[in-house]
Amino acid sequence: MNSIAVLGSANMDLVVRQSRLPRPGETIFGAGFSTVPGGKGLNQAVAAARLGGAVNFLGAVGADTYGSELRALMLAEGIRSDGLATADAPTGTAHISVVDSGENSIVVVSGANAAVTTLSEVQRAAIAESAFLVMQCELPISVLVEGIAAAHAVGVFTVLTPAPVMPLPEGFLASVDLVVPNQIEAAELTGESDPVRAAEVLSADQTWAIVTLGSEGSVVAYDGEVLGLAPARPVTAVDTTAAGDTFVGALVARLAAGYVRGTAVTPDEMVEAVRFATVASSIAVTRAGATSSMPTRDEVEAILV
Repeated sequence: MNSIAVLGSANMDLVVRQSRLPRPGETIFGAGFSTVPGGKGLNQAVAAARLGGAVNFLGAVGADTYGSELRALMLAEGIRSDGLATADAPTGTAHISVVDSGENSIVVVSGANAAVTTLSEVQRAAIAESAFLVMQCELPISVLVEGIAAAHAVGVFTVLTPAPVMPLPEGFLASVDLVVPNQIEAAELTGESDPVRAAEVLSADQTWAIVTLGSEGSVVAYDGEVLGLAPARPVTAVDTTAAGDTFVGALVARLAAGYVRGTAVTPDEMVEAVRFATVASSIAVTRAGATSSMPTRDEVEAILV
């Protein structure tokens, strides 16, 4: 099977469940607290692995309890971690508030993730042997630029979740093969509030763009042209924390299943992968937690049949 290199963040999520978000200066009671492995990079890696992908994680954790727990999770999920460094900094954390509707707000403390400023030789080798390189914006931009260059030098397909949104070098988005923002991120990146128009802008210059719209589905575009709106699968959401990361991990796992490195992804292949990812994400939001909510391939295929 084609392997997937994930160059991204690994955090421990510190999750508080509560009825609503407090107003400035207000103290409220929470309904529960938990620690859950997370980080956009690790979330996407776990999602892809559970859905059949052969995943190699590239990043960093600290020499602490959280770092040990994240390494143990990767081992349990069958994710290679030879490209996971131990940094002279604490493991990254994400402080997540989840309200009764399932919506969430997140504050990230980068920790060891911020130490990943350049690729190691081990990480370069992992990219070179992969078919896909999956990235987010929770690592320094310098290493993402380096990763894209290393990937394209050997025909590896690059995927970016541009979150959190931050200033990007000129031409950075155009250098990515597939960009997957949500509606808010797409608007910030393009200045276009209409997700269809935003997808057109993001997909210019032979780039794929998928703008996710939550319960309204997603917009799929290529080379400045919208190919269609993929509908969502109606469910009652419990926790949307991992919705986007599950979508991306599932999307890449599905694409990797039949991909020939160095070739173009066809519209039919992308649409089929989006359908698979939509179902995977719809399952994840019906469960609490980030990695703990992610489905297996059998669960997704049972619904697709």
